[in-house]
Amino acid sequence: MVGTLPLESIAEVKEDLEGRVDMKSKKLMGVVSLITIASMALAGCGNSASSVDTKDDGKEMTVDVFDGLANYQGIQKGWFAKIVKDKFNMKLNIIAPNVAGGGDTLFDTRSAAGNLGDLVIIGSAGGRAKKLVKAGLISDMTPYLKGMTYINKYKSATDALSDVIGKKGVWGMPSSLSSKAPTQPSEGLEPTFGPYVRWDYYKAIGYPKITDLDSLVTVLKQMQDKAREETGQKDIYAMSLFKDWDGNMMNNAKQPTTYYGYDEIGFVLAKGDGSDYQSITQKGGMYEKALKFFNAAHRAGILDPDSSTQNYDTMYSKYQQGKILFSFWPWLGQAAYNTTEHKQQGKGFMIAPMDNMKIFSYGAKTDGDSSTAFIAIGSKAKNKQRLVKFINWLYSPEGVYATSTDTGGSAGPKGLTWQMKGDEPVLTEFGQKALLGGGADVPAEWGGGTYKDGVSALNMTTEVANDIDPQTKQSFNPQLWPSVLKHNDDALTTDWSEHMGGAKTTMEYLEKNKEILVAPGASYTAPEEPSTISNLRGQIKTVIIANSWKASMADSDAQFNQLLDEMREKVKGLDFKTVLDWDMKNAKDQNKARVEIKKQWEESH
Repeated sequence: MVGTLPLESIAEVKEDLEGRVDMKSKKLMGVVSLITIASMALAGCGNSASSVDTKDDGKEMTVDVFDGLANYQGIQKGWFAKIVKDKFNMKLNIIAPNVAGGGDTLFDTRSAAGNLGDLVIIGSAGGRAKKLVKAGLISDMTPYLKGMTYINKYKSATDALSDVIGKKGVWGMPSSLSSKAPTQPSEGLEPTFGPYVRWDYYKAIGYPKITDLDSLVTVLKQMQDKAREETGQKDIYAMSLFKDWDGNMMNNAKQPTTYYGYDEIGFVLAKGDGSDYQSITQKGGMYEKALKFFNAAHRAGILDPDSSTQNYDTMYSKYQQGKILFSFWPWLGQAAYNTTEHKQQGKGFMIAPMDNMKIFSYGAKTDGDSSTAFIAIGSKAKNKQRLVKFINWLYSPEGVYATSTDTGGSAGPKGLTWQMKGDEPVLTEFGQKALLGGGADVPAEWGGGTYKDGVSALNMTTEVANDIDPQTKQSFNPQLWPSVLKHNDDALTTDWSEHMGGAKTTMEYLEKNKEILVAPGASYTAPEEPSTISNLRGQIKTVIIANSWKASMADSDAQFNQLLDEMREKVKGLDFKTVLDWDMKNAKDQNKARVEIKKQWEESH
């Protein structure tokens, strides 16, 4: 039965047949018939674009959202759910691969059934967006765009996505759109990455100098000793890891490389200014240095023994309890522990002054970041016009505020977390508790529950929070508001500032000391890789991840080196070079795109 063919196979058969049509051929009718059969098979699998119908029955609808970014599965709760229900009479049912075991299993299963979701949030990299269109799993939004102010505003972004796909149409809205220059950091007061320490314990041991990752281990050991001595708790550890996000490599091991300007692309670590490209298997390279950092921490007794078995949520709760003293990112340590009360007591995570830092920063992307994610309409969805209106709203100022998270970003809904006072935005009393004070319970009229439980489970940035709201003339990010900045005089921030040359914020410190490296914000998307590359990659990354974790927990230099040598030998036998060459070309093409977007911006401004 034709209907049992894989989706992509049917789409390819149809495309191939269409390509062979010769209007002069005596066999024209036969070919057309074959096209019709393939088209019917495609339709039988749910692959045909539905006929355009801008009508809407107005009834309540439960919208299945296939969301590659979500860390929550099920019906959206709380205040965001109430906003969506009141405005669109919709409930959002989040389908999250991250929660359902990771990998591509859920994607493959739902694709084969011909219905990925009513809304689809997924990355375009590796040819995935092209496959979705080819297989008829998402719809062109063009017929529904009359009056859609915000989708139409970002035409260059939707055009850039259609270029990636190779077919005209408005196939989705990219994430992380920005009106800032591509050479400006996309982040606000804090970078995405950085060595963040519990400043109160760093202070307690006398602010020792940190020259590199090796000396950071020594300092963290002193901090752990001090914390255990003061609290009497032996389950406090300087560092804690988790496996959830492992991909081409041990994800945690990529993080320290960002402190020196590197970011990952496949099996390559690429410096943000295009000056260096390294294989993650390189002897003495940045990835090995990161693993040595973890191994030194393990052998010093400062690495949480649960690191190889716990998930992110379990680890996060340890930060909330004050059990961990080092954080790879501000949005982990600070979000979990830096409550108003703790900061007033002088406690909390702040960036450490480590010599020779050049922290990687993602430049603002005028055409967004479809490679990470874009949002699209599923081809089987009902009431598509309503769904397009919902997407349009997500990119409106009101929507940008509402898609905030509890770990930073935009300010949340006006009237609940913030209000206008004169001509400037200020946090409400509730907003101060919810965003700065460690959390708060939401009033019943806003949906009830805790603020954190009610944040958007979509977990997608539409417009970056540091962009300016044209209505308030201030950033969507409350951390940048004058009304919030002038209250950054708590004991923690004051002490940190005094020991960081008077800098008022982390970004000010990094920019003043030239310790940040901004990779220009090009909307580069890696091309679809051949199945031979994908198959090899699957085998290779399994070896790299397994040996990286083992090496991190090695009990001697000899064992550490042996495990890495074994890893290199195994992947060499799996034709690692072929995949590395592919990734290296992508890394260099990405840099070309960065150079080009910088040039274009300078010429147009």
